[in-house]
Amino acid sequence: MALAEVRRKMVRLGTAATAVIAAFICASAAHADRIAFVVPSAVIYPGQVVGDTALLEKTFTIRPEAAQQYALSPDQVAGKIARRTLLPGKPILINALSEPSLVQRGVPAPLVYTAGGLMITAMGTPLQAGSAGDFIKVRNVDSGLIVSGTVMADGRIRVGMQ
Repeated sequence: MALAEVRRKMVRLGTAATAVIAAFICASAAHADRIAFVVPSAVIYPGQVVGDTALLEKTFTIRPEAAQQYALSPDQVAGKIARRTLLPGKPILINALSEPSLVQRGVPAPLVYTAGGLMITAMGTPLQAGSAGDFIKVRNVDSGLIVSGTVMADGRIRVGMQ
């Protein structure tokens, strides 16, 4: 086979591959919808609370199954803490937000142990911040022992049998 003939076949193959890729792109775009997302109106830095006044609604073209990763309403983001920088006009990923911490690292919090009708309370110093439902390590102020517990909605830490 001559070198020129091989080159022609390679060009044809490249053209065919480009056509196939273009067809896939067009097909995937055909299944995209226009969906309104919540976007920040200004930069929100990690650790900042997202206020509902700093949010706007903006429409994007996206596949519906991919839209589930993003915040669709202000209720999903208002009052949450940014885990990473949120840029103005860009959709907010749900996993870029976290619940506000109920207990702060180093700030004493009550520890609670319950078994049947028995309830024991003590003070502990959290070794990490935590939101409701988080499993964190805490140093018992009286004994110095490090225990693990679950942060409860009222800010207490439930220790013992989990």
